[in-house]
Amino acid sequence: MHPERKNIRLSSHDYNRPGYYFITVCTKEKKPILCRIVGTGVLDGPIMEYTKAGIISHRQLEAMTSFYEHIRLEKYVIMPNHIHLLIYVCAAENGPSRRPVPTDSAISRFIGTFKRFTNKDAGYALWQARSYDHVVRDEHDFQRIWKYIDDNPAKWAEDSLYCADDMSV
Repeated sequence: MHPERKNIRLSSHDYNRPGYYFITVCTKEKKPILCRIVGTGVLDGPIMEYTKAGIISHRQLEAMTSFYEHIRLEKYVIMPNHIHLLIYVCAAENGPSRRPVPTDSAISRFIGTFKRFTNKDAGYALWQARSYDHVVRDEHDFQRIWKYIDDNPAKWAEDSLYCADDMSV
């Protein structure tokens, strides 16, 4: 029996409505299977070394807009045990979502397709069942998230999803 999960989505928001969304998708059991942070490079920026699962994830993210022409992937970063995405829903695909939890929303379908295809390519389940989403509310929020995605690899040891037994050296 699984514990009851808390719904963290905005209950009053239509997740099919055009707008920006910040999504975090974590690996199953938050295992660091996507990449390693192997050192620093130019201007002390981190050097990322992708694993097979990380390469599959990167390739699938780049291909996603061909499946979902009404969704733009604005920015993303692949971390050892999670991925941050900044997504723009350009137009409602099938009208408003009528369910309180947006399981049929454009965002849910996008993330579901991404997980399904990467799992199939990898040959095993890579992802936790649920993902975290945040509705971007204004320009300041957008800029803060953009910077957070940019800075995330360099601040990996400070990240709330950091795991001490990660593959980084």
